[in-house]
Amino acid sequence: MKHLISIYDLTTDEIEQIFRLSEKLKYQLKNGIEHHLLKGKVLGMIFTKSSTRTRVSFETGMYQLGGYALFLSSNDIQLGRGETIQDTAMVLSRYIDGIMIRTFSQQDVEDLARYGSIPVINGLTDLMHPCQILADLFTVYEYKKTLKGLKLAYVGDGNNVANSLLHGCAKVGMDIAVASPKGFECDERIVEEAKSDARKSGSKITLTEDPEEATYNADVVYTDTWVSMGQEAEKEERIKIFKPYQVNRELFSKAKSDAIFLHCLPAYRGFEVTSDVIDGPQSAVFDEAENRLHVQKAIMAILMG
Repeated sequence: MKHLISIYDLTTDEIEQIFRLSEKLKYQLKNGIEHHLLKGKVLGMIFTKSSTRTRVSFETGMYQLGGYALFLSSNDIQLGRGETIQDTAMVLSRYIDGIMIRTFSQQDVEDLARYGSIPVINGLTDLMHPCQILADLFTVYEYKKTLKGLKLAYVGDGNNVANSLLHGCAKVGMDIAVASPKGFECDERIVEEAKSDARKSGSKITLTEDPEEATYNADVVYTDTWVSMGQEAEKEERIKIFKPYQVNRELFSKAKSDAIFLHCLPAYRGFEVTSDVIDGPQSAVFDEAENRLHVQKAIMAILMG
C-alpha cells in the first residue's frame, strides 16, 4: 500500500492487514496501552467538504498514534484554484508525512497521489468513500466473525457509499445486493470493477430496483441519506423518488433474523430509515462510527509508519 485511493486498488491480504491492525489498536486503546506508531509524523487534512466523523476520527487518531493532524479548510488551501494541484502536492510533500483529503472530485485525490511523494488517503469524494466502507466491513467482521459468504443489502441512492461497498464486498467475498431507483444506480465503471473482483472471490453481485429482493435473507442491511451534500436543491424530488426505499421494520424483516443494520451517518430518521430500526437492538451504527477511528488509525500507521 502506497496510498488509499480506492478499495479496488487493495489486495485481499492488504485488507486483512488493515483489519488485524485495527483489532490490535482498538484493544490497546481500550486497555490503556500506548501505541505511538507515528510519533513526530504530521498528517495534512484537506477539507473542501465539511464533516463531523472524518475530521474528529482522523484528528483524534493521529493524536493517539503520537502524531499531529493539521486541518486545512478550503479557506486555508487553494486546491486547483490559486495554485495547481501538482504544485500543492509537491510543496506539501516537503512539509508533512501524509495527506487525507475529503473533497468533491475523485481526480483531485488521484492527482495529489500522482504528483506528491507522500501517502494520500481518500477521506471521501463524490465517487468513493473507502475509509467508511473498510470500517463497515470491519464492523461486520466483529459481529459475524467472518465476511466471506455473507450477504449485504444496500437500499437507496447508488452514491459514493454504494460504489465503495461494491468494491469492498467483491474484494472480501461477500455477496452484495444493491436496490436503487432507475436513474440513481451505481457508477458503471465501478460495477464492472466489482464484477471482475467478484469472479475471483466468489461473491455474487445483484443490482435491482426492488428493495425487498435486495434485502431478502441478508446478513447486513445498509442505507444512506437520500440527499447528499451539494444536492439540497433536489431534496423534495429525491424524497418522492426514494420513499419506497425506506428501511423500516417491514423491509428489515425480510433479512435474516440476526441481521444487523448499518448507516454511515448522518441519518435522517423518518426518511431513509425509521427510528425503530436505527435505534433498535439490531442496529450497529455507533459501533460502526467508532470503528472509523480504529480502522483509519490502522490505515495511517501502515501508510505513514
